[in-house]
Amino acid sequence: MSEFNKSAWDFSRFIQTLNYFEAIPLLSWVQKMFSGSTPPPAPQPQAGIVFDFRASSTPLSQTWGALDDVVMGGVSASTLQQEPEGALFTGYVSTANSGGFASARTRNFEPPLNVAGYAGLELSLKGDGKRYKFLTRDEDSWDSVAYAYSFDTTPGIWKTVRIPFADLVPVFRAKTVKNGSSLNTSRIRSLQLMLSKFEYDGVLNPHFEPGSFTLLVQSIGAYL
Repeated sequence: MSEFNKSAWDFSRFIQTLNYFEAIPLLSWVQKMFSGSTPPPAPQPQAGIVFDFRASSTPLSQTWGALDDVVMGGVSASTLQQEPEGALFTGYVSTANSGGFASARTRNFEPPLNVAGYAGLELSLKGDGKRYKFLTRDEDSWDSVAYAYSFDTTPGIWKTVRIPFADLVPVFRAKTVKNGSSLNTSRIRSLQLMLSKFEYDGVLNPHFEPGSFTLLVQSIGAYL
């Protein structure tokens, strides 16, 4: 059994996840008091690049963390690892305990990321043939409305995925928000990569299979 393939819900990982994303206000306040922990500053786009995972001097764990279905009782697990070619999003997705998703997400940026004036975001990545989601938020709450975009990958092939802001779908826990507002691109609080059993509104991801996955992300940028 791999380090990801667990069969029982892990309470300690549940608490660690909520703590990392400051979802427990009292616990987060105590942590800040004793450790001086502060939200990560938003990356400043350079020539349109928001994150270049090949040349980052900041440990990924300071900004990015796993947000898996353990928060809903599931047993899926993932990690984002620094590799020479970029950030490797990898893990194991299980549908046990009504679960079925794994993700890597940034802590809330403070101040927020401002990409107003750009047409969208673009990812340079190499996948495994699975269909993933990219999500972003413009609110502080870790469980707020997200703006989502699904994309397919080709096994072992590098590709650039362009995500027009105009095509982002407002969702709350994989359910579309009818008449939802558009993303405020001047105050982006977080970014997220996800592999999920579901597409939207109960429709299944057409390329989903439980088991291991790998997605290598070279960079995240903004384009005009």
